Amino acid sequence: MTTRVLAIDPGYERLGVAVIEKQKNQEQLLYSTCVITPRALPFSERLLMLGKAIEKIIKEYKPILVAIEKLFFTTNQKTASAVSEVRGMLLYLAARHHLPIVEFTPLEIKNTITGYGKASKEQVAAMVRQLAQIKTAPKHDDEYDAIAIGLTALAREKWIK
Repeated sequence: MTTRVLAIDPGYERLGVAVIEKQKNQEQLLYSTCVITPRALPFSERLLMLGKAIEKIIKEYKPILVAIEKLFFTTNQKTASAVSEVRGMLLYLAARHHLPIVEFTPLEIKNTITGYGKASKEQVAAMVRQLAQIKTAPKHDDEYDAIAIGLTALAREKWIK
């Protein structure tokens, strides 16, 4: 059985996206990118840009599940609010396309990928490279984060119906 997951590391300046497919216990990265929105644009235009990019990916890759990182902010409430709005739009798009949604905290992702909930970004990226077939190395940390989110969803197959 083939399972295809759209994984998203939410943000409005940089949105990490990955499409990962699992066939016979082997995970392969089909696509990853970091959607970057210009700071000069109003937030509503940035949100529109992000939404259009995700809709295009959903239509092209036809995932059966959306995996997204839960927010965990301790300091910058302004950023937390804007990222929450991005997450809301992403959850809406998943529901609009009848895609089930799974959410994971950063701790759950790090623990699943590295076995250590306080792993560094470098440790997560190193494990991602070992766990998935990646033909072209991602250019941004946000892509590695999205891949890690997707791998977490695939590792916890109880979420996949």
